[in-house]
This record gives sequence, C-alpha cells and structure tokens, in this order.
Amino acid sequence: MTLARVTLLAASLLPLVAHATTVRVHYESGKGGVAIRGDKGPMSWSKGAAATSDDGKVWTYTWPDELGDVVMKPVLGDEKIAIGGTYKLAAGSTRDIYPFFGAPFGKVKIIPGFASPQLKNSRSLRIYLPPSYDENRAKRYPVLYMHDGQNLFDAKTAAYGVEWGIDETVNRLVATGIMEEIIVVGIDNSPERIAEYTTCCDPQYGGGQLDTYQRFVVDTVKPYIDSTLRSMPGKESAAIMGSSLGGIASVYIAQKNAAVFSKAASVSGSFWWNRQEFVTSLPPRLPVRFYLDAGTVKDGLEETLKMRDAMLKQGYRQDADLFYHVAEGATHNEKSWAARVDKPLTWFFPWQ
Repeated sequence: MTLARVTLLAASLLPLVAHATTVRVHYESGKGGVAIRGDKGPMSWSKGAAATSDDGKVWTYTWPDELGDVVMKPVLGDEKIAIGGTYKLAAGSTRDIYPFFGAPFGKVKIIPGFASPQLKNSRSLRIYLPPSYDENRAKRYPVLYMHDGQNLFDAKTAAYGVEWGIDETVNRLVATGIMEEIIVVGIDNSPERIAEYTTCCDPQYGGGQLDTYQRFVVDTVKPYIDSTLRSMPGKESAAIMGSSLGGIASVYIAQKNAAVFSKAASVSGSFWWNRQEFVTSLPPRLPVRFYLDAGTVKDGLEETLKMRDAMLKQGYRQDADLFYHVAEGATHNEKSWAARVDKPLTWFFPWQ
C-alpha cells in the first residue's frame, strides 16, 4: 500500500470534527433554568431554546456554525430577559457570559477612615457596586478609579452641592446595553488636595505630592479593591479618571503606571499647571488610551487643545488611543462634567 493510500485511510478513520458555536451562561438559576433567544433558528426572539446544565450554575447551548454570526440573549425560565444589550457570537466561537435579571440599579458603599501609609493621612472610599454584584456571584468586573470621591455620588457631600451622578449614569448605560457593568472606586480628596493632585511646583500654588499620592492609589487602594471585591485586576480592566487637577493627576498616574492602567480620562484637566508642564514634558507614546476634554466657557480649552496636539505628534491616534472632545457651552463644574461623563465611560467600557 502506498504512503498516500495509508494517509487517506488513516484520515478516513478519524472522528468527524463538529463545527459548532457555543454559549456558556454563568448564572445560578435554581429550578427555572436558562433559555437562549436569538435571531436565527432554532432560536427566535419570541421563544427560547433551552440550555442545559450539569450543576445549575453554568448553562450551555450549542448550534451549528453554518448559521453564521448569531445575535442572542439569555432568558431566565424563558420569561425574564437579561438586562443590558444583546450578544453577538461569531460562527465557531465559544463565549462565556455573566448576565443578570434583576433591577438595573447598583449601590454605593462607603469605607470610612481608609488609611494611606504613604501620605500619613486617611479618607473615605466610596465604592459603586454594579447591579449584578450580589445577584451573579460568578461575575468579575473592570474597575474605574476616580478622584474627588465626595463629589461623585451624593449632592450632600459634593463640594458645591452638585454631584457627578456616576451611579445613575452607569445604571442607565448598563440597562440600555451601551456599556458594560463596572465597579467605580471614588477616592475622597483630603485637605491637601492641591498638593496631592499635582507635581512640583507651580509658581502660584506650589504642589508636589502627586508622586506620593500615586503610590497610595497603586500600592494601597488598588490592592485593597482587588483583594476584597470581585474585580478584574489586570491592566486591561483598570481605568482612572478625574476632573480639573484630578484630570492631570489621572494622566500622570497612567503615564507612570502604564503596566497597571490601560485607560485614563482627564475631564476639564488643568493643563495650565506649572507653565503647562504636562504639555511641554510629555513622555513618549505609551500603551494607554487617553480621554481629554474641556468646555468652551472658561475651562482651559486652549491648554487642553495643546495637550491633544502634543499627543498627536507623539503618535497617538484620535478615536484609537486618544479621544478628544470639546463640550460646547460647558464650564468648569460638576454639572457640566455630569452631562458628558457618558463619553469616557462608553469609550472605556463599551457593551461587548
């Protein structure tokens, strides 16, 4: 028998490889079970196809990849549709999803007196936990770290009586399928806010504790969050954002810790600081996505534009690893920031 015939015979004896697309729904459903609705048979949008499970915690459904790409959504007991957007599965792929079916409202908890060994002081952490956090304990989440935590969630603690409304905005964007669920960690400022959020040394305001503050964020706050909450600790799942001085602090911390954060947002960033030091001393391009914006009414737009131009010269690309936005009519306050915070949120954490 020739070598070619032997090879052909051996190939004919191999088991046929099934080409299929699989979704694994991680959800402890109880007796109701999980079904899959979708845009192609045997699934439909009016009636689900039953998924199967060995343990009641992971539900699997498979269909032939001849159907091509499929848009689908899990259903609890074939009656309660998952909150958020739909999922698009490429033909032949296997996808793990972690849905929730309850009310699309996260909650905020406060950790008072959180100590900073680096700064020798303490402050509160205000932590937004997403809607599914208690419902689907198999799920882990990206984390957004934010400065000026007092101003994020509650008008009663906000410096000027107006909050960002981060929790309400995230709830809405998640419920409408525009962004993924995330954890938000608001780090309160301290009486030394100006110094902690800035480099040394502005001729008028001084500053100079930002290197120490960044170590507090990276070496104390982030490890605490990753060890106590169901976060996704990797760089690709970590972002940092702030406004005004907190904007330049976010840019600086990401520049110094590009192995820790993959995303940084400066909202109305104070790029005028120390004779525009952040513009004139920009480091080489980093593997970080940066969001920059400013309003058109007394909001440092000129300096932010210079920062944008300097970053473009370094090789950053608009809408790829740089998002620059001009907020028409916006000024330097929480009301303006709340009105446009959906832009960095959806750019950093789009619905998958």
